[in-house]
Amino acid sequence: MARVAFIGLGNMGGGMAANLAKNGHDVRAFDLSQEALDRARAAGCLPAATAAEAVAGAEAIITMLPAGKHVEGVYNDTVFDGAEAGAILIDCSTIDVDTARRVAQAATARGLQAVDAPVSGGIAAANAGTLTFMVGGSAQGFERAEPFLADMGKAVIHAGASGAGQAAKVCNNMLLGATMIATCEAFALAEKLGLDLQNFYDIASVSSGQSWSMTSYCPVPGVGPETPADRGYTGGFAAPLMLKDLRLAMEAAASTGAETPMGKRAAELYEAYVAGEGADKDFSGIIETLK
Repeated sequence: MARVAFIGLGNMGGGMAANLAKNGHDVRAFDLSQEALDRARAAGCLPAATAAEAVAGAEAIITMLPAGKHVEGVYNDTVFDGAEAGAILIDCSTIDVDTARRVAQAATARGLQAVDAPVSGGIAAANAGTLTFMVGGSAQGFERAEPFLADMGKAVIHAGASGAGQAAKVCNNMLLGATMIATCEAFALAEKLGLDLQNFYDIASVSSGQSWSMTSYCPVPGVGPETPADRGYTGGFAAPLMLKDLRLAMEAAASTGAETPMGKRAAELYEAYVAGEGADKDFSGIIETLK
């Protein structure tokens, strides 16, 4: 097993670091929150007083941070100077493609290998170790990162060169955001047409309207498997994070000249939802605005 530095112990990072420790790694964890550090200690990690302390001597350095500016800041201020020559740098944050590529290029210039490895699955999957990782970087970088990612997830997929992991993530989550809205619209319409929602679920879940948003993350309480809808739309994947990903998708679309009318509308709807009642709700809670 290896010594691993883990920087960023929020809702996702805390569970991910815990799974690395559970799988036998010597995890040196850092976060600005003392509460997060206390949880990491309870999960078998060794809290570090600074990011530099966590990075020292690590064979793998994993970051899980809010935005590209935080990732680039930590890399420039700490990781590049403190990383061992043979360390693999793995950023699991969801950030813009350009920043991911810039970080990877800077790592290469210093003789280091870096991959971008954003995740899909949400808090429950982070805690359970069942995340999906979409990885951008060289074949050698992917090979070195894969064992660490496999200890935190159920699927680790090489998406392509540096930045490809982030590209796959924003495309996937643009699709998810639009699909969730369409699923919510369908249930709202079904209810107004007098359909029993469980019966509608039973029909749609085995018909051409079936989607992950329908069968794995149903936005209606008491219908389908247990989801955040059964907990007052708490937990799961926060609406502000969906909005963040949709904004990244729109930035990517603008930079490439891609036409994404459904993605654009989804971003607009989540913008309004987060500005109103959805600031602390799961993203499936947007159904409440459609009833």
